[in-house]
Amino acid sequence: MLQRIQIQISGQVQGVGFRPYIYQIAQQLKLSGWVRNDAQGITLQAQGHLASKLPETLLANLPTLAKIHSIKTCTIPLIPYESDFAIISSEKGQTNTIIPPDAAICADCLSELFDRKSRFYHYPFLNCSHCGPRLTIAENLPYDRHDTAMKSFALCAPCQQDYHNPENRRYHAEPIACPACGPQFSNSIENIASRIKQGEIIAIKGIGGYQLILDAHNEKTIARLRARKQRKAKPLALMMLNVSSIQLFAEYNSTEEKLLTSPMRPIVLLRKKVNSLGAPSLSNLIAPDLAHIGVMLPYTAFHYLLFHALSAAATHSTTWLEEANAIALIVTSANTSGNPLIIEDIQATQELTAIADDIVAYNRPIVTRADDSVLKIINQTPFFIRRARGFVPTSIPLACAIPSTLAVGAYLKNTICITRNDEAFLSQHIGDLNNKSTIQFFHETIHHLLKFLNVRPECIGHDSHPDLYSSRFAEQYGLPTLKILHHHAHLAATAAEHHIQEPVLGLALDGHGYGILGENWGGELMLLKHTQCQHLAGFKPLPLPGGEQAAKQPWRMGVSALYSLGFDSQTISQSIQHADVPLLIQLLKNSTNIPLTSSCGRLFDAACALLGVHLTSQYEGQAAMKLESLVTKPQVLPQGWLIEGRMLNLLPLLKQLITLDAMTGANLFHGTLIAALHDWVVTWSKRTHMNTVLLSGGCFLNKILTEGLVQLLTASHIKVLFSKKAPPNDAGISLGQAWIAGLSCV
Repeated sequence: MLQRIQIQISGQVQGVGFRPYIYQIAQQLKLSGWVRNDAQGITLQAQGHLASKLPETLLANLPTLAKIHSIKTCTIPLIPYESDFAIISSEKGQTNTIIPPDAAICADCLSELFDRKSRFYHYPFLNCSHCGPRLTIAENLPYDRHDTAMKSFALCAPCQQDYHNPENRRYHAEPIACPACGPQFSNSIENIASRIKQGEIIAIKGIGGYQLILDAHNEKTIARLRARKQRKAKPLALMMLNVSSIQLFAEYNSTEEKLLTSPMRPIVLLRKKVNSLGAPSLSNLIAPDLAHIGVMLPYTAFHYLLFHALSAAATHSTTWLEEANAIALIVTSANTSGNPLIIEDIQATQELTAIADDIVAYNRPIVTRADDSVLKIINQTPFFIRRARGFVPTSIPLACAIPSTLAVGAYLKNTICITRNDEAFLSQHIGDLNNKSTIQFFHETIHHLLKFLNVRPECIGHDSHPDLYSSRFAEQYGLPTLKILHHHAHLAATAAEHHIQEPVLGLALDGHGYGILGENWGGELMLLKHTQCQHLAGFKPLPLPGGEQAAKQPWRMGVSALYSLGFDSQTISQSIQHADVPLLIQLLKNSTNIPLTSSCGRLFDAACALLGVHLTSQYEGQAAMKLESLVTKPQVLPQGWLIEGRMLNLLPLLKQLITLDAMTGANLFHGTLIAALHDWVVTWSKRTHMNTVLLSGGCFLNKILTEGLVQLLTASHIKVLFSKKAPPNDAGISLGQAWIAGLSCV
C-alpha cells in the first residue's frame, strides 16, 4: 500500500553519516521524500509502497557513531508526483542536539591509509563520517565545517566532490581532508620513528592535546621521562598495535577486548602477564609495583603510521596490522606536573622543551582539549576512572526532565555537568582545582559546554565545603545555589544514572569528603530519599594527624591506628619504620585538636603502613593500588570487625596486620573488609527494610573489594547498583550534584 510517513529522530545523529545512511536505505526501498537535520536531531518524510519498512530497516544497522534516544513515527498525507528522495538543507533555529565524541579511525579509512592507489595513502589526517575528530575541532553548533578548526582549509576538487556526494561516506564529513588540501605535521613520521628508536622522548600534537611518546622497552628513556616530568611512580599508559600484541604483555578477556577495539579506544587497565621464558618483558618503571598496566590501541591514522615506520616487518598491505608485534610505546599526556593537557603550539614550545627531545606540531588548532579515557573492568562491567576522549559529550539520560542545571563538581578530579531537559552532559576530565591553569580550564569547559548545549542554567549545585574554588565560583555566579554533601552527590550520581527515585541505601567509600558538621568523612552509609539524604552510620573515626598530609604519607595513618589500639610508643616505633614516628606519637598524646576521619581510603593507608607495603605516596591512591596488587585470595579474620551502634569498627583487623607478611595481610585486609561491609549493609537493610544499595566512591575502583562485596550482597538478596556511565570517584560527583539541584529547582 502506498503511504507517506514522517519520522523524527533525536540523539547522537548529526555528524555521524546518518542522513546519507537514510538516503541509501530510501534508494533501496524505492522511496521518495527528504531528510534533514533540525533542532531536535533529524526529521524525514518518506513515501512509497515499502515506507512502513523504513523504521525497522534504519534501526537494523545504524552508523557506527549514531546513538538514538527517541524515534517518533506518524502517517501523513501523500504528495502526488513526488519521485526522488533528497537530502535537504538543515532547518535553522535553536539547537537541541550535540556533536558526537571523537572516534578512532574506522576500518575503511585504515584500509585506504595503506592503499597505494588511494589519494589518502599515508595521510595522517584522513577521516570520514564514521571516524575522526568531532568535539576537539568544533567551535560552535550546528556542526558545520565553517564552525570548526577546519574552516581555514579550503577543499580541493576531489574532497569537494566527496563532501557533496550523498553516496560517499565522506558526505558532509566536516574534517574531510587529503594531502592536497589538509593539515600537515611539522616533521615526517619516519624521522619521528627514528628518534623514538634512538631513545628520545617526542612531544606530538594529538587529537585532543599534546602527547609524550617514547619506547616502552627503553628503561633509560623511561627513567629520563620520569625525572623530567617529575612523575616518580604514577603509572604510564601504553599503546600497542593490536590485541595480538597486547597478549604478549598482558592478560585480557572478551569484555576488555571489546572495549579496547571500540571506536572510543580508551586506556583499559589489564593484568600484567607473568613473564615466561622467551616472552617480551616490560619494565617495572612503567607501573611500579602494580599488578595492572594501562593499555590502549592506536586511534588515529598518525598512530598507525608511526607503528608502520617503527616496524621493520611492516608491508604496504594491511596483513601486518593483525599480526603480533612486540613494539610497545608509552603514550602519556604532555603537561607539566598538575596542569591540564597542553593544546597550544606556543605553550608546547615554552613548557615541553624541558621534557621532550623534540616537539612535533601540525597546522590545525585544537579547540577543546580531551585526555584519553581510562577504564577498568570490574564485575564484568567497564568502570570509568577517567571519562574523556571517545565518550564526551555523549549524554547520560535522566529519569525525567529537570530545569537546566550547572554542577561544578569536586576539588579533585573535577568535572562539570550541565543538564538539558532529561539529559545530563558530564564534561571531560578537568583535573584538580589547585592551580591557575586548571581553574582556567574549568572556566573554559563551562563556557564551551553551555554554548554547545545552547542552554542557560537556572540553578547551580556545588559541594558543601565552603572553601573550595568551585563553591566560591557557584556562590558568585548569580543564580540560586544548592550546597550538596560530597557523599550525597557520590550516591546521587548512581541514582541519577539508574533512574532511582524511591528510597534506597547508599554506601560511599572514598578518601575524603566534607561531612555535615565539617567532619572528614569517607566511609559512610546513607539513606537516600529523592533529594534528601540521611546519614545512618560511618566507620569508627581514627585520628588524622597532619590533616591532608596523611593522604600523602600513609605511615601517619599506621601510627594513628596503633595509637588508637593502645600500643606503647616503643611498639609503634618498631612497627612503623619512619624517622618522624616519635614526633607524631607526641603530637597524638599532647594535641587536643587533631581532626578525626572515617575515611575508607585512610583505612587502606593504615593497612599499607602496618604491613610495610607503602609509607609515602607519590600520587593519589598509590598505597591502596599497591595493596590490591598483592592480593591472591582474600581471607576473612573471624571477629575482625565490630558494629557498634552507628559505627563500623575495623580496629581488630588493623591490630592483626602487624603480625603478618605483606601478601597474607593484603589477603586478610581485603577479605575482612568485604565481610565487614556485607555485615554492616545487611544489618541496616533489615533496620530500614531496604533491599537496594547504591555503591559509589573511589574505593570501589578496587576490583577485589567491589566484586567480593557485590557477590556477598547479591547472595543476601540485596540489589546492588553502581555507576557505569560516570566514574565512581570524584569525577562523577558533578552528575549527582546536577541531579539533586535540578530536582530541588523544580
